[in-house]
Amino acid sequence: MRELRNENIDVISFTANPQLYIQRALSPAKISSIRLNEEDRKAEVFLHPDEVSLAIGKGGMNIRLASMLTGYSIDVYRDIEPGEEDIYLDEFSDEIDEWVIEALKDLGLGTAKAVLNAPQHVLDQADLEDSTLQHVLDVLRAEFED
Repeated sequence: MRELRNENIDVISFTANPQLYIQRALSPAKISSIRLNEEDRKAEVFLHPDEVSLAIGKGGMNIRLASMLTGYSIDVYRDIEPGEEDIYLDEFSDEIDEWVIEALKDLGLGTAKAVLNAPQHVLDQADLEDSTLQHVLDVLRAEFED
């Protein structure tokens, strides 16, 4: 990584192998597996849950840049066992405002299941409008629906 006018610049080696190129573009996140659809230029990337935030980046910036660089539409998935999944709230930053996530984390609710299982009186302490809280709950529930 290098800097140019206080901006971080990542340099990756080009390869004609699309899987390796996507893997390099998402580095330093460690990828479990990649499924490619070369005809539609789509990639499904599977990562350990701890690596998802790193691959997506703040506000989805890393994944957008990797998609632009590789020419593939990249979808990121958590590689986990059924029943043990939980998701850090930070991973919802593209759907939930950062200040809302911080308000919930300040209450000790750092994961989706923690919010979904929290009693109403705890959620009320976040001092969110009813419509905002309902939006958060809808987004989190949708993530766990099959």
